[in-house]
Amino acid sequence: MIDPELLEILACPDTHQPLAMAEEALVGSLNAAIEAGGLKNVGGEPVEGPLDGGLVREDGAIVYPIRDRIPVLLVGEGISLPLSE
Repeated sequence: MIDPELLEILACPDTHQPLAMAEEALVGSLNAAIEAGGLKNVGGEPVEGPLDGGLVREDGAIVYPIRDRIPVLLVGEGISLPLSE
């Protein structure tokens, strides 16, 4: 979904940790939580609309959404993981 060369230079806008593509299962879980209406981003706003994919921070604590094949690398748009928290 994202060019591998681009992915190599992308980093978390907050901690500058490397990012990796989210597994399909994680994106599916995120989209299920979005559809159920219970998912909020780091900024406290409800996440609306399904994600095309995600970029997971190296420590696994945050995933940044990909919408329309564009990574949304804004601190407030990140989604905390695990989803149960």
